[in-house]
Amino acid sequence: MALQRLVGVTMGVPDVAATREYYRQFGLDPLPDGRLATVDGGPQLTVVHADRRRLLDLVVGVDDQDDLDRITRQLAGLGIDATKGEDAVRAADPGTGLTVTARIAERIPPAPVPGAARPDNERSPAVERTAQVRPRKLGHVVVGSLDNEASEKFFREGIGFKLSDSIRGEASFLRCSTDHHNLLVAKAPVRFLHHTAWEVADADDVGRGATAMLDGHPERHAWGMGRHHIGSNMFWYLRDPAGNFSEYYSDLDCILDDVRWTPDVFEGAQSLYSWGPPPPADWMLPEDIAAGMMGLHSGG
Repeated sequence: MALQRLVGVTMGVPDVAATREYYRQFGLDPLPDGRLATVDGGPQLTVVHADRRRLLDLVVGVDDQDDLDRITRQLAGLGIDATKGEDAVRAADPGTGLTVTARIAERIPPAPVPGAARPDNERSPAVERTAQVRPRKLGHVVVGSLDNEASEKFFREGIGFKLSDSIRGEASFLRCSTDHHNLLVAKAPVRFLHHTAWEVADADDVGRGATAMLDGHPERHAWGMGRHHIGSNMFWYLRDPAGNFSEYYSDLDCILDDVRWTPDVFEGAQSLYSWGPPPPADWMLPEDIAAGMMGLHSGG
């Protein structure tokens, strides 16, 4: 696979300070330059000011110049203008409005297998954990597109993402690594950031992380705990101060052999979850996005 990981994103929000503080509490490490870092992925979140919440920039990692040259040719073949620099190539997706950058980056080592065996007659070490939950990496993002077909073509044929699964007529689960998905592009009446998802060690850290975030802030709860059907991951969603959903997740499916994986097509609610509480009423189109849609259909 030419692409090898999701490097990072830039999130635009009205209140930068409050949103950065939220993600610090979420377990990201604030850096002197204002970015926030995960344990293994390094600086993966940049928060900047915007008039409304949105995802502005997405960066994917490649190994070398040959990868950049190939992506540049692929984008040109689609008639999409790209800017190529010394270590990156940049272009804009017409459907989501995202600036997408493919950049030469170091690979992240594989995650340890959760649920390691322990000696008999001993408690699980999970019950003894007291340290703050720290996300290992940014795993995926979900964005709304005004033209889902155009966005899927841009990401698959232009950048080089692969299709893992889809929801008929609604959304495409795309990957730039061995994770089941790193990007979900969903049909929407307005471009917006639905959620970012952050990988933690296991289901215990999904629960511990969310419980800590909700202590004194019950308004942050959105949906969970549960297990998704597509991707199979455990999840718990919270809301950041800007209204974006943020997900702690673990145990996501991995696709190690592209040839042996066959994408499936799912129908509506069948894809959402295998078990857990029902999603919030505004899951598909959050209330603030619905309320602000008037006049925003051509927005970024």
